[in-house]
Amino acid sequence: MSEAISTSQTAAGTEVWEIDPAHSQADFAVRHMMISTVRGRFRKMTGKLVGSPDRPDQASVELSIDVDSIDTAEPQRDQHLRSADFFDAEHHPTLDFKSRRIEPVGEGRYKVTGDLTMRGVTREVTVDVTFEGRVKDPWGNERVGFSGETRLNRKDWGLNWNAILEAGGVVVSDEVRVNVQAEFVRKS
Repeated sequence: MSEAISTSQTAAGTEVWEIDPAHSQADFAVRHMMISTVRGRFRKMTGKLVGSPDRPDQASVELSIDVDSIDTAEPQRDQHLRSADFFDAEHHPTLDFKSRRIEPVGEGRYKVTGDLTMRGVTREVTVDVTFEGRVKDPWGNERVGFSGETRLNRKDWGLNWNAILEAGGVVVSDEVRVNVQAEFVRKS
């Protein structure tokens, strides 16, 4: 993240970048009945990136995703995913990630390890992150972009609902592929 954290500093000597929710999203993909893939996304996300320009290994990132913003292009499925069978949005309205460490693994690539809390369960995950660039927008704001990918076992967070198919297999796979696109704006 050294490319991303290098200009404005707060009094404490660190920079703060806030997520631009209009240009950020979290997508997921899961196998359905073992013959197709269902894709969806969460439309609302907040978060921030905090780091020192001299120590990118000490930067941190926090993201919070609004469970009610889930969109799989099928309203009945979205309602089922919000229910207690899956995310239990009534009692657990957000999915939250807070980094513990960021390790460079190549030019513009990082392993970001942190705590993911879903349905009240917190587990450590590692996300493969790519720095996508830095620009100044037409209004003079500095922006940085990152993409991240990981795979999760949904049952690790208590998302256990499933049904056995008559011919064998299950309705929903345990593995979920997650992709996050995040654009951050330097906070003034």
